Amino acid sequence: MRRNLLLSILLLAATGCQSVYFGAMEKMGVHKRDIMVSRVKAARDAQDETKEQFVSAMEAFKSVVNFKGGDLEKEYNRLNAVLQKSEAGAQEVRDRIRAVEDVSRALFREWRGEIKQYSNRELARSSQEKYDLTKGRYEDLIAAMKKAESKLEPALTPLRDQVLYLKHNLNARAIAGLSSELISVQTNVDRLVRDMEASIAEADRFISTLQDQ
Repeated sequence: MRRNLLLSILLLAATGCQSVYFGAMEKMGVHKRDIMVSRVKAARDAQDETKEQFVSAMEAFKSVVNFKGGDLEKEYNRLNAVLQKSEAGAQEVRDRIRAVEDVSRALFREWRGEIKQYSNRELARSSQEKYDLTKGRYEDLIAAMKKAESKLEPALTPLRDQVLYLKHNLNARAIAGLSSELISVQTNVDRLVRDMEASIAEADRFISTLQDQ
């Protein structure tokens, strides 16, 4: 019975029935705050893994640019595989951020409604202060996440272009052409890594805020 309930809950989450999903989780004793912490952690971890994947992609790109001879098609296949992993990682980051936004809307909407239910003004004031603090930290978090997310496509685009170019030009002249793009690609990846690290730090601060309350 419990296994069937868990499968139903997972299905609701997968199909986007968020309000029903949150209600089902509440009945199992898992509150929106718990889901929020879990999703922020997942988004943080996805960013960390994707950051490392882009660093690996950059190293692979450099190795192709510095190619001195051998099996060029093998080098292309390796670079293309790294690019595909980076693409997948980028999509996971986007999905994780959307999941954080979904639960945050539900959590803060519920919290605002519950503040109005207090008859004790002091308790209402205390709850409002915690709400304001948490909402402010959340806004810092989502801004940092969105900033990092905005760097994904600029980092992916030149890598995509170079891999595609290399696919149709497996020769030394093509390799020479890649070297002119090295600085641009490196700059975009560096920006992504920097913003990912800032977002990860904000996630840790936000998790600490929720867990300290």
